[in-house]
Amino acid sequence: MIESGITSKGQTTIPKAVREALGVEPGDRVRYAILADGKVMMMPILRASRLYGMLKYNGPPVSLEDMDRGIVEGAIESAMGS
Repeated sequence: MIESGITSKGQTTIPKAVREALGVEPGDRVRYAILADGKVMMMPILRASRLYGMLKYNGPPVSLEDMDRGIVEGAIESAMGS
């Protein structure tokens, strides 16, 4: 178990092991969810710049027009229940 104290202003320091587990750095933000059983879950809110390169694509280069067309086709298929 890892713990930290709460200041008179309601602030706490997130321990290093927790920051590492969440993958958060100074300047990042976190979101809290209060679950039905009273437990609290903390999740990182990742900046878009940290998401760069997360998804790999090994196919041929695709133009922006091809991407837009694929998005529209996917939206149509989704709306039609396909």
